[in-house]
Amino acid sequence: AELALMAGADRVEGCLFGNGERTGNVCLVTLALNMFTQGIDPGVVYDNIKETIEIAEWCTEIKVPERYPWAGSLVYTAFSGSHQDAIKKGLTFMTGDKQWEVPYLPIDPQDIGRHYEAIIRVNSQSGKGGVAYLLETEYGVELPKEAQAEFATVVQRITDQTGKEIHAKDIWDAFEKTFLNMRQPLELVNYSMSMDHGSEHVKLSALIRVGSTEVDVDGEGNGPVSAFVGGLNRKFFAPHGNFFELSHYQSNARGNCKHAQQSEAVCTVRCQAMLAGSKHGGQKFGVGMHSNTTTAVLRAVLSALNRIHDAGDTQMFAHLPK
Repeated sequence: AELALMAGADRVEGCLFGNGERTGNVCLVTLALNMFTQGIDPGVVYDNIKETIEIAEWCTEIKVPERYPWAGSLVYTAFSGSHQDAIKKGLTFMTGDKQWEVPYLPIDPQDIGRHYEAIIRVNSQSGKGGVAYLLETEYGVELPKEAQAEFATVVQRITDQTGKEIHAKDIWDAFEKTFLNMRQPLELVNYSMSMDHGSEHVKLSALIRVGSTEVDVDGEGNGPVSAFVGGLNRKFFAPHGNFFELSHYQSNARGNCKHAQQSEAVCTVRCQAMLAGSKHGGQKFGVGMHSNTTTAVLRAVLSALNRIHDAGDTQMFAHLPK
């Protein structure tokens, strides 16, 4: 039918969604949108395909299959990790008035009345791309790639245990539990900073809750992060021959999204425990969020340390106050 139209045919008889074949077997929706994707105007407008589907289902009392070409509810949905990653990169690239070129999506779903929210959904087949996309679009949180991979393993365990699709709210709950609500054994109570006049040298004093005890931590450095790391090491770890290193620091503004309208800093750090001068255990990312960037990054450092502790590293934290 497509070739016939391209050769000059001015009439095609068909059906809708495979039902009504006595008038012709070709699905007119599929035919029209196939032509549309090749840059040929089919002379039919499907900018609200949902209404077409609802009318057809009401008339025939037959549901349109969820994977039916162009019209199915899952047609614009990706569960596979590699597909999700490609779509995420394609959507990021699509800014301004660029021609639509997104992998696995031949047309812009908005052209036929669909929306982006359901494009990427996460189940046990998904990878870091789908999880990262939902965090960014729904909650405005952009993680470094290695942190995406680390958090994706957390989500993977949840989907493996349940055997079900996981929704954006579930991912956010797991993100909060994994990073933001990690407050044991170290929690930031408050802090103050001062800078030498005409210098970038920072003095930082923080009050840290360790179990049921509140401990003063003082540090100095060329910024609040180095001062805080140095103070924590001197107070808790260095006296026992241990310390930790910070090997990554990223700070982004939390963008406007469905679940966050106010500006907020999202800071991500990666820490490595060191015992007797050698690396001990694996590196862990920590995340902190706050309207104040310094508060966010201090929380991120403690988040990373608490995750190292949560991973079973008891030797590093053996001498902490109870």
